[in-house]
Amino acid sequence: MAKWKPTPYADMFDRVRPSERFKILSLDPFVAQGRLAMAYRYFAGPVAGRFFRELRDHRRIMGIRCRTCGTVYVPPPSVCGQCFEIPTEWVEVAPRGILESYTCANYSLPVHPVSTPVIYGLVRLDGADTNLIHLLGEVDPHALRSGLEVEAVFKEERQGNILDIHYFRPLDEA
Repeated sequence: MAKWKPTPYADMFDRVRPSERFKILSLDPFVAQGRLAMAYRYFAGPVAGRFFRELRDHRRIMGIRCRTCGTVYVPPPSVCGQCFEIPTEWVEVAPRGILESYTCANYSLPVHPVSTPVIYGLVRLDGADTNLIHLLGEVDPHALRSGLEVEAVFKEERQGNILDIHYFRPLDEA
């Protein structure tokens, strides 16, 4: 069986053409300045696929527990980042948790799912050992603080992706 070998940079030089929007700064090592458009499709795979189906079909946030070290991951990976075992035990985690950190983007990009300000939060859901990065809503950016209790708000019409959780909002502190 033939061994796979990477294509040497020198063999690719004639395939890349400089332009006003793409400048080649160096050939060895290859360094360029500009934007590359790369078409791709995202394949969720069996682990992320189940996570997204649970969001869509049951409004349920599922994590996966590693049987070796006990870490509960949300979102679930296919390999444990602590001990490199394959986690197989699915567990439901609460749709509520603690806001660990946050940031606010006061600019718009076409990929942003909401208008400005775009507020992202790092949320540790009850029952999870890892954090989930997601949008925050129904909140004054100036009232945010680490330790704030938040809950997931699900979209009515879900499609099987992470945006089926519309955003996390603060719980009433009354």
